[in-house]
Amino acid sequence: MNLLRALATVSSMTLVSRVLGFVRDFVIARAFGAGVATDAFFVAFRLPNLLRRMFAEGAFSQAFVPILAETKNRQGEAEALTLISRVASLLGLVVLGVSIVGVFASPLIVRLTAPGFADEPDKFALTVELTRITFPYILFMSLVALSAGVLNTWSRFAIPAFTPVLLNIAFIAMALLAAPYFEPPVLVLGWAVFIGGAAQLVLQLPALKRLGLLPRFELRPSDPGVRRVIKLMAPAILGVSVSQISLLINTVFASFLESGSVSWLYYADRLMEFPAGLLGVALGTILLPSLSKHHADADSERFSSLLDWGLRLTLLLTLPAALGLAMLSLPLITTLFMHGEFSATDALQTRAALIAYSIGLTGLILVKILAPGFYARQDIRTPVRIAVLTLVATQLMNLAFIVPLQHAGLALSIGLASCLNAGLLFRGLRRLDVYRPAPGWGAYVAKIVIALAALAGSLHFAAGDASFWTTAVATDRALRLAAVVGGGIAVYFSVLFALGFRLADFKRRGA
Repeated sequence: MNLLRALATVSSMTLVSRVLGFVRDFVIARAFGAGVATDAFFVAFRLPNLLRRMFAEGAFSQAFVPILAETKNRQGEAEALTLISRVASLLGLVVLGVSIVGVFASPLIVRLTAPGFADEPDKFALTVELTRITFPYILFMSLVALSAGVLNTWSRFAIPAFTPVLLNIAFIAMALLAAPYFEPPVLVLGWAVFIGGAAQLVLQLPALKRLGLLPRFELRPSDPGVRRVIKLMAPAILGVSVSQISLLINTVFASFLESGSVSWLYYADRLMEFPAGLLGVALGTILLPSLSKHHADADSERFSSLLDWGLRLTLLLTLPAALGLAMLSLPLITTLFMHGEFSATDALQTRAALIAYSIGLTGLILVKILAPGFYARQDIRTPVRIAVLTLVATQLMNLAFIVPLQHAGLALSIGLASCLNAGLLFRGLRRLDVYRPAPGWGAYVAKIVIALAALAGSLHFAAGDASFWTTAVATDRALRLAAVVGGGIAVYFSVLFALGFRLADFKRRGA
């Protein structure tokens, strides 16, 4: 398996999803703006989405895939199917229970996650109703994550990467076509979450059936493989999801700030997630099965070499993305979101959050590359200790930044904490001698710095004055942004090419 080709496949599918995600956010921003209704929805959706990232895509995937890969490599596909069935049965029952509890406990959940809403009865009631509609999303997405873990272990990356597209399609279709039939109209977004989650699960089932891996109901919680997954998963919830927990706590802080703060953070986070999904999620997805196999085979050289490859690609692609997000924050926000009810003030407030987030983008993506280095080895304790330290540091920074910087201070805390998390994970891998940097890192980084300097210069002169982006018509903004981004990409990679970088240098065979 060519890992560079697999990365291109996953990233291209993720690109489709992210582009549709921006269309989705454009539609939501145009229809609902940034105010009471959107604050209510984003808070309602945040907890089930957080649980999805923690249990489904985070802790569960990191715990399940290494055990599944080991079972497949050492015991064969028949035993792997047995493990899949037993894990799926237990997971399905547990998350069904969580979903039911979440629906009935919605008032308590909203009081805990957005206590500032309690002083506004209408806003609180709307958030509770939306929470009840969206909470079953965790059931659908947990089973989607299990299916994706199986397909990725069998090197079937395309369908799991395409699956999130369906959620965005549900949002767009419901917001455009069904909003007039709901009162208040924002309820349509809650039902879009429900429908999109169910559609994602339905899409993956035929792919599992073609592989002969469709799970059967077989509840055996005492199975050794199931118990190993549970043992890895419990502490991994914190280890791989610290940024998501921080986002949830940030919602609590933001609920006490001026109305719109939750929405400004959301739109900035959406822009940051674009490169994070294209690079971090994609690289983490393709690395984990191969790292797990190398560990099962006791091949430490290939394990270290694969991590080195992932880190080099991450810096090559993430650093210019972070620079671009910071320097083009206002052009991006005004072009994508400043329509209808989304005002110039909303754009400026969102820009402050995006600049703060961009500081930690590289750290956020590095965490997605470095954490699999531990979980592929079924090492639980080290990432957990690092996660706890990072979470504490995030909250201390929140207290320090929220008064002078308001919502932007909350975003800055997340960004700096991601860098701290990545640094400690890297140090841990080096101390364990799991990762040994290949020769040539100094020259490699120096060349990237030169290319970044050229990129910064081109973006500075091409972007022009801020007043253009807040006053120009939408088509003019879009055309100029496309030219600025296209020109920046051309400058960055032209300089790298002149310095000796070639695509063939990054080809890599995986497990």
